[in-house]
Amino acid sequence: MIVITVSQTGITVDGHAGYAETGKDIICAAVSALTQNLIRSIEALTGDEISYQIQAGHIDINYKDLSEHGSLLVDSFFIGVSQIQKAYGSNYVCIAAPTGGKRNQNVEVNL
Repeated sequence: MIVITVSQTGITVDGHAGYAETGKDIICAAVSALTQNLIRSIEALTGDEISYQIQAGHIDINYKDLSEHGSLLVDSFFIGVSQIQKAYGSNYVCIAAPTGGKRNQNVEVNL
C-alpha cells in the first residue's frame, strides 16, 4: 500500500501499491509521476524553497510558508492522488492528513 501523508509543512509518500509486479504497477507509476511533477513544478513555477529526498518506495517533501501558487500545486497533487485512490481503492492508496491540519481541508473531489 502507498501511504501519502499531507501536512502543512510537507508530504511523505511511502510504500508500493502492490497492484502489479514491479515495473508494471500503474498505481505506483501514477503516484510517483504526480509526486515528482509536484517537486519539479514547485521548483520551476514558484520561488518557494523546498527540500526533498527520493529513495525507492519513499519520497519526503518539506516546505515552509508556501506561496499561493505553491499551495495550489500541492492542492492539485492532492486532487490527483485522491482520484487514484477513488479509482483503485484504499487498499492500494491511503491518504492521511493530521487531525487539526488545515491543508487541503477545503478540497472536494467530485468527478
